Amino acid sequence: MNVLTLVHGRRPHLANLIQGLEASSVLPRGLWIVHMNEAPGAFSSPHFPITTLRLDEPAGLPLARARNCVASIDPEAPWVFLDVDCIPAHDLLAQYRDSLLAQPDALHMGQVRYLPEGANRSGWTEAELSARGAEHPVARFRTGPGNALPYHLFWSLNFACTGQVFARIGGFDEEYRGYGGEDTDFAFRARRAGVPLLDHAAVAFHQYHPSYEPPLNHFADIVTNARHFYRRWGVWPMEGWLRAFSELGLVRWTDEHLEIIQAPSPEDVARALSSGS
Repeated sequence: MNVLTLVHGRRPHLANLIQGLEASSVLPRGLWIVHMNEAPGAFSSPHFPITTLRLDEPAGLPLARARNCVASIDPEAPWVFLDVDCIPAHDLLAQYRDSLLAQPDALHMGQVRYLPEGANRSGWTEAELSARGAEHPVARFRTGPGNALPYHLFWSLNFACTGQVFARIGGFDEEYRGYGGEDTDFAFRARRAGVPLLDHAAVAFHQYHPSYEPPLNHFADIVTNARHFYRRWGVWPMEGWLRAFSELGLVRWTDEHLEIIQAPSPEDVARALSSGS
């Protein structure tokens, strides 16, 4: 099976992702790295081919278009999608391979363990990552590998599907620009297409990076993408973030409308970073 990851910066994190794949009990057929709005790096492995692509988008990171590259690369193959911050466990590919053979018509969403700062330093071992990784709070809604997941819980950090299922869903909607909303839209389109979303045991370890809470650094993208999502589905995505924007006096948000009052100031954005983890 092939592995796809999207990159903008994060070169040390990408190196750890590659190291994790090299230690895998089942090696990938190939790793495809899509560089967004940046020059491709020079990466190689003695264990599998690595191919780099470049996509540029002046309006923001082309996340949807980057993932949709699988349709032109190898539309018949099984694909594993990993966020660049993720280090795959040694059995992640083997577990996905087995599940895709058993249930090829489903989306399979793996587990993510969040690492503290410094856990990904040179010399890390999987045993150390396992000991230090923490579950995301929404993991309490997961009911076990093989069970159906609510579609609104889908997250593209760590998932797998066949090329045929990806095509049946229609890929990711490229009208979403930058950050926010495209994952839930993809999952809702899977639901509409009758594609099951299944919990999966495959573990990836998410490497620490500074973050914003709420993500005011993506304010404009989130508002634009939320409106696009609402027009299609009649419900609002990212409700926690929209509520936070409203409480900060940045937007006026009702059941049917989302209006920008003012954009966050640089000081607002800086405060969101200092309170993040």
